[in-house]
Amino acid sequence: MLSSIIDAFKVPELRKKILFTLAILALYRFGAYVPVPGIPFNEFANSFQDSGVSMTMLDLFTGGALSNFSVFSLGIMPYITASIIMQLMQGVIPAVGRWAKEGDAGRKKITQVTRYLTLGLGLINAVGYLFLFKSPAYGVVFSTAVPELLTDVIVVFTLVAGTAFIMWMGELITQRGIGNGMSLIIFVSIVSRVPSAIFSSVNLTADLGMGIAITALIVIVVVACIPAIIFVERAQRRIPVNYAKRVQGRKMMGGQSTYIPLKVNAAGVIPIIFASCLIYFPAQIAALFNIDWLTNVANAMSTGWINWILTVLLIVFFAYFYTSMVFNPEETADNLRKQGGFIPGVRPGTATVTYIKNVLHRVTLPGGIFIAAIAVIPSIVFFFTGNTLIQAFGGTSILIMIGVALDTMSKVESQLKMHNYDGFFK
Repeated sequence: MLSSIIDAFKVPELRKKILFTLAILALYRFGAYVPVPGIPFNEFANSFQDSGVSMTMLDLFTGGALSNFSVFSLGIMPYITASIIMQLMQGVIPAVGRWAKEGDAGRKKITQVTRYLTLGLGLINAVGYLFLFKSPAYGVVFSTAVPELLTDVIVVFTLVAGTAFIMWMGELITQRGIGNGMSLIIFVSIVSRVPSAIFSSVNLTADLGMGIAITALIVIVVVACIPAIIFVERAQRRIPVNYAKRVQGRKMMGGQSTYIPLKVNAAGVIPIIFASCLIYFPAQIAALFNIDWLTNVANAMSTGWINWILTVLLIVFFAYFYTSMVFNPEETADNLRKQGGFIPGVRPGTATVTYIKNVLHRVTLPGGIFIAAIAVIPSIVFFFTGNTLIQAFGGTSILIMIGVALDTMSKVESQLKMHNYDGFFK
């Protein structure tokens, strides 16, 4: 592993991409500590400690930016929510579905609409947070030196601008850096909360020795689960494919055997991210309207048995949904037919499509259930123990961190192999 990292920095092009990515992520973390103008920082930080579970989870995905009421308080959630909406619209609105099939031109249209939708959702969230934090629950009082209406406009504009800036940074990483920019931003947000969570876990009980022992046990369990998670993330169901021999000119073509790799978890961390956004979206709506019953609904969806059931159902649903978006059995079967390939024992055409669909459904279900279990079990443990380390280092967080890390390492590995270096996965 260490030698591979050293090799990565030996390649000038790859070194520039890695350093560029690290610089953008460092800028993002810096922005998480720059407060919005006019906010009484200390008073707000003290009142935020008594906020509900839903706000605590939203703060986790912003890397503490929300509890600081920083310029990046909205985090990456508006962009992810907009991406979810656009993904769903591809199956509902024919025009959007056609865009998805038009290649680069269609993707540019979808990206443009996603950006505008992100700004719209960011504006709604910014106004909601402003009303919420000015309520008696948080008691944010602005300085009287500036008209309150002007201060309100500045706060909302700053939060929306922060969302746009995060979106721009994520796209920069994707285009000029290494890995998926949005995923890396979420990864850094979650990792940044781990040190403070470890400190809180150690000091959770009056007995310091007991706190250290419990914290060490949690870390050991997490480390022990990592190999199993990686195994499932990289597991494949391989469908054998044979190619018929054919004469092309004076050469005999075909006759080889290969396979179609179907990943057990083809959607990666996308189902967890999408499910988390939808589950905590009511908390953002509650922040907008500041209604007691709506806040209670948001808190109920953020913890307890309602949260656990919704998390499992949504993760399994998005595992199927996203897999169907990225893998098209009809297109795969048609390409096999055109290239003279066939699955042994299966007739070409409709029978091949049906076979691939059945295998895909059987493979996706255990993958979805596995990541749902990893996401929910730590939440149940946290519900009964109250240990913040389990919350920060829980199933959703660890799956996102491992998934993003594996995806980024795979991209680095492909770059290394292009320059004849050994990759990470030997």
